Amino acid sequence: MNPILLLTLSIGIIGSNSLVLSPIAGEVALSYDNRSASDILIASALYGIATAISALILAPQADSYGLRKSLFWSLIAATVGLSASALAPSLIFLCISQSLIGLAAGVALPATYGLAAEIATKGRESETMGKVLTGWTLSLVIGVTLSALIADWLHWRIVFLSMALISGVIAIFVKTIARHEKHIIKFKKTSPLTALYIPGISGALISVAAFMTAFYGLYSFLGAHMQTTLVVPTSYIGLASLAYGIGFGLITPIDRFIDQYGPHRVAPLVFTTMIAAYGLLSIASGTAYILILSCVVWGGVNHLGLNLLVGRLTAIDPTQRASIMGLYSAVTYASMFIGATAFKPIFDYYGFAVIAILSAICIVPALWNSLRPTLHPAD
Repeated sequence: MNPILLLTLSIGIIGSNSLVLSPIAGEVALSYDNRSASDILIASALYGIATAISALILAPQADSYGLRKSLFWSLIAATVGLSASALAPSLIFLCISQSLIGLAAGVALPATYGLAAEIATKGRESETMGKVLTGWTLSLVIGVTLSALIADWLHWRIVFLSMALISGVIAIFVKTIARHEKHIIKFKKTSPLTALYIPGISGALISVAAFMTAFYGLYSFLGAHMQTTLVVPTSYIGLASLAYGIGFGLITPIDRFIDQYGPHRVAPLVFTTMIAAYGLLSIASGTAYILILSCVVWGGVNHLGLNLLVGRLTAIDPTQRASIMGLYSAVTYASMFIGATAFKPIFDYYGFAVIAILSAICIVPALWNSLRPTLHPAD
């Protein structure tokens, strides 16, 4: 199987688990006595915490252990966790199972991004990374949407069993990536602490924090805004996520221009456009169908921004890719928490339009860093 496709599917299955529990929480709660949907989301929170811890502690070991082997075993662990989630007799067991998946995800994501950079053809790194990033589109468009339907029509346990099966199959095929790996890089045994001293890493991580806080801060309240303020059917909320995922995937052919013109030239344009996209979401917040269409634009520009950020991090020091991407995952999940909690009181008092503007402001540090050539040692 094509190695890029395998890496894309790896992102897709890990991403699906990170997103799927929220829309089916109500169905899951019905299986446990005296539990509500909000109780079920405790498992999702523990998944995020476990992912962040794993990204900091376990992911750096992948540099010396091997990215392919690390991805293989993390997918095996995810398969076990997904199977256990499907069979969980109580919320406590579901929380433990999701924590196991989080530990696996903390290694799988950095290893996947590192492998994508490793096997990419020289001069086509951004194009390759863009294809791998479409795994997030799969998780949104197929994973979340299809999982909600399966949970509604069949049972939520079938959702996790299906993901476990897919994860196991991907793990088996990941072994074939070995013949595609380049063995000219001597990897360092390192840690997140030492990786923090790599020139250029601090500016890149600040940009990641800005990007992720803006995204999760707004995405967390998109559904609530549409349901309570715009008073639209639940299906419309799903359409907004679907629109974002479609935009995220449709922009993939543009990734080649990042390679053609250079990330340092493209980045300022992308982050400026991203600020405008958040402004558009603020303007469109009063009308459901315009907001949904705006989500297509949001998804497209976020794809390019994520490609630039991940590509920049994987290129800073090829010998410490897992450690660097471990920091990336930790910052991502910390930003997810910060965005959701910090934006909540502003959303409650001022509404969606204001937090969209706040998201636009959050992107300013990323734009500023993209304008500083000293922060582009890999270009």
